[in-house]
Amino acid sequence: MESVVRGGTKWKRFAVVMVPSVAATAVIGMALAQGALAASFAVSGQSFKVKAAYLDGTGFVQYGGIDVKSGGAGAEPVAVSGFKHAYITDMCQSVVIPNVPIFGNVSLNLSAGTKGASDPTRRVEAENLYIDLNQLDADAEFGNINIGVAAGSTNKAQGPATTPGQGAPALPNSFAQEAETAKLSNVRQTAWATSAGTFKLKDLSMSVKAGVHECY
Repeated sequence: MESVVRGGTKWKRFAVVMVPSVAATAVIGMALAQGALAASFAVSGQSFKVKAAYLDGTGFVQYGGIDVKSGGAGAEPVAVSGFKHAYITDMCQSVVIPNVPIFGNVSLNLSAGTKGASDPTRRVEAENLYIDLNQLDADAEFGNINIGVAAGSTNKAQGPATTPGQGAPALPNSFAQEAETAKLSNVRQTAWATSAGTFKLKDLSMSVKAGVHECY
C-alpha cells in the first residue's frame, strides 16, 4: 500500500482517532529478531490487527491522510499516528491471507515483548514509529496535548511530521494533534500500513497457520 494525499478532502470533517499505533508486520519478523532494523512495510490491499497490553511513548503526533491500495484498487482514509520513541509491552500482530491455494485462509502471527511487564528491558522498543490506522480502541492518557493544530506543524518532541516514507504526508490546514507523552493500555487496532526508523523486538515469536487466527 502506498501513502498519498488528496488535496480536495475536507479533513476538518474527518474524525481522527486520538490514539497511536503499536504495529509491526509479521513478514519481517525474522530479520528484526536479529536486532535493530530500519523497517518500512505494508500489507497490500488488506488490513492487519494489533493488540498490546501497554504502550509508553513520547513525541506523539497525529493527522489525517489517505492510503491508496496497490494497483489503484481503492483508497482508505486513515489517521496517521507517529511517535518519536515508544516502549510496547506484550504485543501481538496478525494478518490473514485469504484464498491461498490448497490451504484457503492462512494466518501470520507475531508476538514480542511478552516479558515486558515483569522486566522493562524485555519490552518492544521503536523509534520514529508511524502507523496508518482506521480503528483503535484503548485506555489513553496524554501529557501536554495540543489539539486542532495545523497538520504538518512541528511537534514539541518529534519534529516535522513529514519525513519521507513515514506515514502519509500531513494534509495542509487539516485537523491534527500532538502531545509530549502518551500512555495507552488494552490497545486494539486495525491498520493498513506502518513504518519505523528502528524496531527492536524482544522475545520474538512468529507462526504461520492454516485458518483464521487473529490477535483479537
